[in-house]
Amino acid sequence: MPYHWDDRTKFHSDYNYLQGFYERLLQDLTIQLNEIHGVDHSLRYWRILIGPWLSYFIQVLFDRWTCIQQACSQYDLSGSIVLVGQEEVMVPNDGLDFTRLSVADEWNHHIYAILLQQFSKVPVSKRVREGGREQARVTPSVSWQRQVKRKFVAIYARAVSVLTRDHDAFLMATYLPFRDEMRMHRRLGQMPQLWRSVSPAQVAVDQGKRKWIVAGGSTSRFEACARALIPQQIPSVYLEGYAKLIGQVESMPWPKCPKLIWTSSSHRDDVFKAWAAQRVEEGSPLVIGQHGGGYGVGRWFSLEDHETEISDCYLSWGWTDPARPHIKPVGQLKAKRPLGVRHEEQPMALLVTCTLPRYSYHLYSSMVSHQWLGYFRDQCTFVEHLPPSIQSALTVRLKDQAHGWEQVLRWRARFPDLRLDDGRSNINDLIRQSRLYISTYNAATYLESFSMNVPTVMYWNPNHWELRDSAIPYFEDLKGVGIFHETPESAARHVAAIWDDVNAWWDSPAVGGVLKRFKARYCRMPDDLLGEVETVLREVMADGKRQHARLTPAEACQPNTQ
Repeated sequence: MPYHWDDRTKFHSDYNYLQGFYERLLQDLTIQLNEIHGVDHSLRYWRILIGPWLSYFIQVLFDRWTCIQQACSQYDLSGSIVLVGQEEVMVPNDGLDFTRLSVADEWNHHIYAILLQQFSKVPVSKRVREGGREQARVTPSVSWQRQVKRKFVAIYARAVSVLTRDHDAFLMATYLPFRDEMRMHRRLGQMPQLWRSVSPAQVAVDQGKRKWIVAGGSTSRFEACARALIPQQIPSVYLEGYAKLIGQVESMPWPKCPKLIWTSSSHRDDVFKAWAAQRVEEGSPLVIGQHGGGYGVGRWFSLEDHETEISDCYLSWGWTDPARPHIKPVGQLKAKRPLGVRHEEQPMALLVTCTLPRYSYHLYSSMVSHQWLGYFRDQCTFVEHLPPSIQSALTVRLKDQAHGWEQVLRWRARFPDLRLDDGRSNINDLIRQSRLYISTYNAATYLESFSMNVPTVMYWNPNHWELRDSAIPYFEDLKGVGIFHETPESAARHVAAIWDDVNAWWDSPAVGGVLKRFKARYCRMPDDLLGEVETVLREVMADGKRQHARLTPAEACQPNTQ
């Protein structure tokens, strides 16, 4: 069956529609969740807490819905088999649990089965589902090194908590290197603090509390479907376990009235989100830092939209947006530095590849679902067009998350002798041995190689990695000097042309000028990064202090329900 999002115009149009639908749902859920839990939280509170899950869920649901409706309308379907029973194991416990479930076969079968049974006339044959939670959920393993690090952080946090003031700025997972984050605490006039969150409590599903629908008008059958399924699929910590979640928040030894909250990745963690949402309602400003590539570049990006919406200040790696003046271009928060090797003397070319889930997930301008197969064919085309001498020097680094694509078998079937890295080697060790770094998708990968001053060639299908208008001139400049290519054949020809003297190309004035302009926009490396960040943070704190001063002492640190 043709895939509906192979039509990229439709893909972009659907994204814009789903963003609008998400806003309507969030307003309706704010009212209902306040009533269910006997609270009076603001729209922004619930946006911070449930927004990532809600937008993700309706984007996923729309794709599954459209596939079912398309199959029903275009084909004469004789029937299908669905698994039933143990529906509670298909309800996510929290936001991160949903992220894992949403790309698993079992959960997607469950959603397709609901759509077939409740929203189609396709005859179904039911079979009892076997297995339990283990079948649907895979808990990621934690290395012993990480466990030791977590214990050290917990011990340090307890020790320093007696010196922590309730109004101290709260910094967690800022993306700054460890030493720089400790220096930032001192710059802000407080004891260096190491904070880490905890996992949300596991909460049993109570189907009796899920017999409701999201109130509000529906403009289509899909919207009616979403309003019916949200109560069935909302993570347990937002419904049955909300009181437990708040109890966890209140037990955390974090500042009660922080003058600022800054994170670059914890806004996806439910305990942190619940705490931050409460503090934001009480007047603490929220700062979010950019934590990867694609931001400011892709034509649409749901994570960027959410993060810039919930933050009072957004720290970008260099890009700006006139429509969002709170985006501050401080620079690359965790920039990689040159490795101190002469890359022109190294023997290897490094081709860095990616995988994405076989099912659509959060939406952004990239390949989606089966389009990975086209991406893989492009990589094979690139290798085929390299001279044998460069093929023998090539290492293909695979993504360590295979997502069921059997990428090793695919590569071996096409190139039995090609050198493959399974994605678990230290990337810096591979780069040290590389004369040339070849990037194949729009993420942080090439921003980091630029920062490391590694000769880099990039290529990807522009119909699967659409650029926003403001980014196009910068990529046209990269294209003009041979860094960026829109076809694998063009990239392979360029690699062959420069291989024997990479430096003559990379160190040329034309390439250097283009790189300087591009890096200033998307991966700045200022001489005093901490100074620039500190200036922005102090401006944010000053604004927050002025707003806080308008409150009476009794109102300060009390929930703002407006």
